[in-house]
Amino acid sequence: MRRRGLMLAGAGVVAGSLTARAAPSPVVIELFTSQGCSSCPPADRLLGELSRDPGVVGLAWHVDYWNHLGWPDPFATPLGSERQHAYAERLREDVYTPALVIGGARMVIGSDRASIGAAIRGAPPSSVPVAILGDGDGLAVQVGAAGQQGSALLALYQPEHVTDVARGENGGRQLREFQIVRGAMALAIWDGAPRRLALPPIPTGLGAAVLVQGTDLRVLGAANLAPRIS
Repeated sequence: MRRRGLMLAGAGVVAGSLTARAAPSPVVIELFTSQGCSSCPPADRLLGELSRDPGVVGLAWHVDYWNHLGWPDPFATPLGSERQHAYAERLREDVYTPALVIGGARMVIGSDRASIGAAIRGAPPSSVPVAILGDGDGLAVQVGAAGQQGSALLALYQPEHVTDVARGENGGRQLREFQIVRGAMALAIWDGAPRRLALPPIPTGLGAAVLVQGTDLRVLGAANLAPRIS
């Protein structure tokens, strides 16, 4: 089923491990999904599997355009729908679920393992170094030279959650979902010069991903900080 929509939410972040442990050139994959969509659970499971690779930064944005169809997804926000809409417009794609965007440059069906694997393998290496570092008692992100105007986004995600769905297309099912975006905030828009940006505290149990993107929404660089467990 196809629907139009978007989302952006403010959030805070936490000082746990002091340095992000990420591959030098991680590939960012963003799944647009909904608990109200019967085609989405296989894509949710695949995202969880792929996100275990240290060379992949996975995020699941739950969209809100399914909420009036029998089951309001508790993780859905207007921001997820808006972000998908922006990608779809840029990539000349329809808005649908489950949809997965690789590196901000390609959208495929979120459960299509072969297409996703090929897109990840073919993704160009990151052009901008990004690292999350300890900064006194807090955290900061160090962004290298981009050579173009860019923006930095902080996304906080819950690694895993199980939901009993009572109604809608998945009514009666128990869904296990992964890398669920629980909040996001814009960190900066700048001219592409190297920059160090302070991060807010990150709540215990949530992971943090910083995405640096060009004006064309392509991901130029990213870093991931695993959740701190109390």
